Amino acid sequence: MKNLEVGIIGGAGYTAGELIRLLLNHPETNINFVYSTSNAGNKLYKVHQDLIGDTEINFTSEINRDVDVLFLCLGHGNSTAFLEKTSFSENTKIIDLSNDFRLLAHKNFDGKEFVYGLPELDKEAIKTAKHIANPGCFATALQLAILPLAANGLLQNDIHINAVTGATGAGTSLSATTHFTYRDNNFSHYKAFNHQHLGEINQTVNQLQSDFNSEINFMPNRGNFSRGIFATTYTKFDGSIEEAKKMYKDYYKDAAFTIVSDTDVHMKQVVNTNKCIIGLEKHGDKLLITSTIDNLLKGASGAAIQNMNLMYDFEETLGLNLKANYF
Repeated sequence: MKNLEVGIIGGAGYTAGELIRLLLNHPETNINFVYSTSNAGNKLYKVHQDLIGDTEINFTSEINRDVDVLFLCLGHGNSTAFLEKTSFSENTKIIDLSNDFRLLAHKNFDGKEFVYGLPELDKEAIKTAKHIANPGCFATALQLAILPLAANGLLQNDIHINAVTGATGAGTSLSATTHFTYRDNNFSHYKAFNHQHLGEINQTVNQLQSDFNSEINFMPNRGNFSRGIFATTYTKFDGSIEEAKKMYKDYYKDAAFTIVSDTDVHMKQVVNTNKCIIGLEKHGDKLLITSTIDNLLKGASGAAIQNMNLMYDFEETLGLNLKANYF
């Protein structure tokens, strides 16, 4: 099979930069174009400076409508607008990294059915999909923390989540809370109890456990680091820690990148990788689940490549065997 011809729409952001890096090193892909009207004619490395010496590709304002795979790295709400005015070959598969098609109410668009792209939830559906809605970064870390409980019908009480994300989670556009002077030596919460990724999380829980009617209490926080998500989740659990670990390891036994650890989990184990590492502790009647991911990789671009690999029957880990920045 020839290399897949790949197009990227919205090439200047953090997720696009990571996607380009992964695709340049993927043995089965060729970057056909990277679309960015504001950067057309500039070298990719003029924006993504870590790519200097790796590629001489320019951003372009031209679109090849016959590519094999199209990645949409647009801001939330913009993928819908883009696809309304731009058509592609019927053979083009689309992987959207925005939130436009993640919820069931929005998964059908202009004759396109988008499959929710969380491999640990529904790998077989991803393999046969033509259009993928890539999960959100917080949604990925938090769903992976509770999928085994939901799959076994064991979420019978409120769920409490405290999670912190790095500055890249806010994107490249500057705001009052993304400036260095705000983030440095600082910590803050935002969107308390109503973060947009709660819709995805509730949807998945109800898919696996239809009788779930408790609260998911989610407190997202901003950290003073660039990338990564570290989440602690707890809920009531009647079983022992041994039973919990067996359940989680059984659930994730075939997961390419989700690992259940027997030792303490920390974020440096996953930054710059496509891994999610999960730790479990039992405290009284509560199960504490720690989960950590790189928000730009397992939480975005790495997951998009993982989905592409599944869609084309490649080895699931192809192009994603990355070493963590541990030191």
